Amino acid sequence: MSCARPSGLPSVDATTPPVLVLPHPVTPDEVPGLCDDARVLLEGTAAGAVVCDVAGLSPPGLAVVELLARLELTARRAGGRIRLRGATPALHALLELVGLRFEFERQPEEREPARRVQEAVEPGDAPL
Repeated sequence: MSCARPSGLPSVDATTPPVLVLPHPVTPDEVPGLCDDARVLLEGTAAGAVVCDVAGLSPPGLAVVELLARLELTARRAGGRIRLRGATPALHALLELVGLRFEFERQPEEREPARRVQEAVEPGDAPL
């Protein structure tokens, strides 16, 4: 009997961080359950991180800061970290203001341009 992976299912290795999508709004009663979810996800991976999709947490406020701080504390206690995906500039600013530092996944539009690439060449410009 063959134990081949069914076709059509994505292949995820043990080093790919799991994703926890945070709902909006999050009530204080939901925070312990989300922390438990993050801990379980960390225990089931060798990636050492859980990606929290925060795109739906807008506008950010102190309840969001508390949620993210508790998730990070839970992750550290489990030997991992939290990485944020889909954070708005307002959330970046708020986290910086309160002194919380998170790793953020880079969005495609945030990539740095390739080095040593000229967008246009003007007549008379010296070659590089």
